[in-house]
Amino acid sequence: MTQALPFRLPAPVGERVDLIVVAAEHSGDQHAARMVRGVLAAEPEREVAALGGPALAAAGAQVLEDLTAQSTMGFVVLGKLSFYRTLIAEVVRWVGEHQPRAVCFVDSSGLNLRIAKGLFEQGFSAKAGGPTKALYYISPQIWASRAKRRFQMAQQLDALASIFPFERDVYADTSLSVDFVGHPFVRPDYQPPVTYDPSGPVLLLPGSRQGVVKRLFPVMLEAFASLGGTREAVTLYPSIGIIDTLRMANPPSSVQLRPTGPAEGPVAASAVLTTSGTMSMHCALAGIPGVVIYKTDPLTYWLGRVLVKVKWIGIANLLLKTEMYPEFIQGAATAQTLVRELKRALGNPERIARTQVQAAQLRDLLSVDAELTASGWMLGQLRT
Repeated sequence: MTQALPFRLPAPVGERVDLIVVAAEHSGDQHAARMVRGVLAAEPEREVAALGGPALAAAGAQVLEDLTAQSTMGFVVLGKLSFYRTLIAEVVRWVGEHQPRAVCFVDSSGLNLRIAKGLFEQGFSAKAGGPTKALYYISPQIWASRAKRRFQMAQQLDALASIFPFERDVYADTSLSVDFVGHPFVRPDYQPPVTYDPSGPVLLLPGSRQGVVKRLFPVMLEAFASLGGTREAVTLYPSIGIIDTLRMANPPSSVQLRPTGPAEGPVAASAVLTTSGTMSMHCALAGIPGVVIYKTDPLTYWLGRVLVKVKWIGIANLLLKTEMYPEFIQGAATAQTLVRELKRALGNPERIARTQVQAAQLRDLLSVDAELTASGWMLGQLRT
């Protein structure tokens, strides 16, 4: 007997659904929103639903559930296993009932690959003979860990759009169609949240996940306090849900807490202490010198050491195959180490110049021709 679900996703507002997007995290919500905005600009008659967040809603999608409010990582997710099992089953049911032309999974492989598996096993996805294409935008990092996932992905997915050029080769031994569509941060119409200014404030970027912020932000504040002088700092946060966690660290008046978003405008910064992830890429592309740090719970870190097979955790370092940003993980991320690195980032002309050169190299690596965008890729998938 099937267990009753504690909630049901709402029906689509239109008679049909062309596309449903699943984006569980803040960064995925923003990336997916740019793709959806381009699709609807080209073909306004398209009906798009989403499990995402405010960016997708603003782009014109009907948001069935705000998944960004549930964003988590590591073993904190164990406390939400019941919710995620329910969500997966409900998404599979919804797709089976409403039969969208395509479902597009955005990043968040722990959730999205399970939904893709459910759609395949229920016969709803095209690879299983069903009516719905299963598409993926922003590849899981199979090049870093659990590489064998690519074979199951090839069995269950119709196509994948990657944002890093080397990912096509990662799937070369499978039947999965993979297109490099460029990184969204290097598109001409993209407005970055940060720029470089040698006289600007220091950026303190502990991320968007509660547990990581709790571990990193106090260390960042201590390092900034040890810097001395009159320079100020700015901490950017992606959603109102993280503001209380930041305030718990009692930042001084010289540290401004500021939301990200187009309405806020970019912050011109001189140096950065950042966790790995989306904001570290923004800083790298802007040529802001700094440091990548990370601290998680001991069990997640131990598992990461076992599973992750890459030399660096910062994507800019991985792409350039050299250390653009020094990395300090777990116990190595001390205030004493970070203030030393901040002083080098602020006062070493050679390092500042090298960072600018590396930023230009990154932009070249991640660029594609104008027509090879995520929106263009998605339109092609919907038309065929």
